[in-house]
Amino acid sequence: MKPIKVAMIGVGNCASSLVQGVAYYRQNNSSQGLIHDKIGGYGAGDVDFVLGIDVDARKVGKDIAEAIFAAPNNTKVFMPNVPATGAKVIMGMVSDGVAPHMTTVGEKGFIVADEPEADKARIVEAIKASGAEVLINFLPVGSQKATEFYMECALEAGVAVVNCMPVFIASQPEWEARFREKNIPIVGDDIKAQVGATIVHRVLSSLFAARGVTVERTYQLNTGGNTDFMNMLDRQRLGSKKESKTEAVQAMLAQRLEDENIHVGPSDYVPWQKDNKLCFLRLEGLQWGNVPMELELRLSVEDSPNSAACVMDAIRCAKVALDRGEGGALIGPSAYFCKHPPQQFNDDLAAQMVDDYVADAPLAAE
Repeated sequence: MKPIKVAMIGVGNCASSLVQGVAYYRQNNSSQGLIHDKIGGYGAGDVDFVLGIDVDARKVGKDIAEAIFAAPNNTKVFMPNVPATGAKVIMGMVSDGVAPHMTTVGEKGFIVADEPEADKARIVEAIKASGAEVLINFLPVGSQKATEFYMECALEAGVAVVNCMPVFIASQPEWEARFREKNIPIVGDDIKAQVGATIVHRVLSSLFAARGVTVERTYQLNTGGNTDFMNMLDRQRLGSKKESKTEAVQAMLAQRLEDENIHVGPSDYVPWQKDNKLCFLRLEGLQWGNVPMELELRLSVEDSPNSAACVMDAIRCAKVALDRGEGGALIGPSAYFCKHPPQQFNDDLAAQMVDDYVADAPLAAE
């Protein structure tokens, strides 16, 4: 098999879990933990990481396989001996990709490399030189300008995009049109977890609707100790994240809730949790005869590995689109793998759309 060549913007915890996972599935010929074993003939081990882009001094200049274990990354290490990739992490553009408070917390935050920031020409050239086919956006929440900068680079370099964070690109008509006009596929926006807070909240909301229970109020509170939660202590960076998560839940309710009756979003940063995320869900509803009922749930997951299976499927769907010569937002994969897709569908229908897409996929080139 010719592996899919992937570049990553941001070599943090999510990148670490993804790179470790590819090494794991190469070594262990298993489908355990995967949503789809094969997509277009590509397995979870059929990925080569050919370029990393970051701004942290502890990562820039290192092989990706080494950089993923550098501070401030603190996700679970389940594949400690990742073979060297031969691809190094290059200096990116800081812009709004680093919140000011994240540079004052030492080992737990960012230490910006003392190197010239990359301009668009340098990034585009690096992407082209690497041979990357798919570019993954792992930037922190709130990186609006930085994301738009890298999307311009992707369009110029002609690489497919998986937008894992909540700056709206695939779901923003003007941006999506630009990818479609250039015949470049994109999956987005804001990647879901395999079994995480948003997907569980959506499923429960759908269950209430299907069983005739009217949801009156609901909340989702999350705590964690990784750089994502530390970054989100700056509430000004949270606008698109809260919109993305809230709309993902609202779309599954039988009746849209007023703003004061729904709260979905990060709650607080708890350093000792590291990459473990705790989610607390509550739904209050009315059953037969307007008799009230309440449901509460506690979910504990390792945050970054929890998104990796969705990212892996999104990468392979993007590659299938490239093989077919298709461009623009991939509607089914975006709806199933992302919180804020161009079009929302219930998860059963979105899953079927992906399965139909996968079933029609050509086999990968030998």
